[in-house]
Amino acid sequence: MKITLRQIEIFLQVVSLGHLTNVAKKMKLSQSAISMSIKELENILGRPIFDRINKKLVLNEVGRAFHKEVDPVFKKLRDIEYEFKNSQNKGMIRVGASTTIVDYLMPTIICSYMSAYPDVKITLKEGNTKEIAQMIKEGSIDIGFVEGFVSGSEIIKDKIAIDQLLIVTADPTLAQASSLDTLVDKRWVLREEGSGTREVFLDYIKESVDELNIFLELGHTESIKSILMNRECLTCISKIAVEKELLDKRLYQVAIQDFECKRDFLMIYHKDKYHSALFEKFVFFSRKLMIDLMQGE
Repeated sequence: MKITLRQIEIFLQVVSLGHLTNVAKKMKLSQSAISMSIKELENILGRPIFDRINKKLVLNEVGRAFHKEVDPVFKKLRDIEYEFKNSQNKGMIRVGASTTIVDYLMPTIICSYMSAYPDVKITLKEGNTKEIAQMIKEGSIDIGFVEGFVSGSEIIKDKIAIDQLLIVTADPTLAQASSLDTLVDKRWVLREEGSGTREVFLDYIKESVDELNIFLELGHTESIKSILMNRECLTCISKIAVEKELLDKRLYQVAIQDFECKRDFLMIYHKDKYHSALFEKFVFFSRKLMIDLMQGE
């Protein structure tokens, strides 16, 4: 075979970054070396795979077909290489989780796992559901834990638990409302776009509410709780995020009749992900512990 893995790696970086100067800087190669590699690849294939538009390389129809075939193969080879550098109980697992899960579930899961397997290093990235899904697609994390909706046929979605969303406020008067119609004009603070909490809630109420008075959007659950404590406003939030505040009566659940808004907690990974022994062990461990935590065991 004439095509080398190095040529494929350079090709994928060019697809991702577009400009040769950016690829050269990232790979610590000269721009001429990057350009030569692409030309050699095109000579091997016998036809151009990029269009040169405004000093930028853009995939043409042949290039797009080639990319579709080689990208999953390269990712799997990278996973296999990584696996054979590690034993079953020694290595690194790259984990991503959405904000609610990072704050209220992942610390226990990761600490428990690393206590059981001290030679395993875990890196944890936080983002909203959309961002974690994108990391899975790009291959920058091995496994993700998210809530709500995840799109993309390249992502495997494994439902682990069901989470309940509650409407809460710090104002006991607002908490007496029995109908969502009486609250739509009140001030709402929600998570940012791309958040699973936000998307599930807005999808749940879309048939009965034309427009919600969203006066503030924040990227973190704890920030939303702080705003609630200091203003007369409402939010929709995971039950596990406010259990303590509800118990201490610092926040109140709004008594909306027949409000049953739930969402799935999902474990996600790329369909082309290589299932190493280390990966499989972490999947089994984290799934079991998350179920136990959600059931209050």
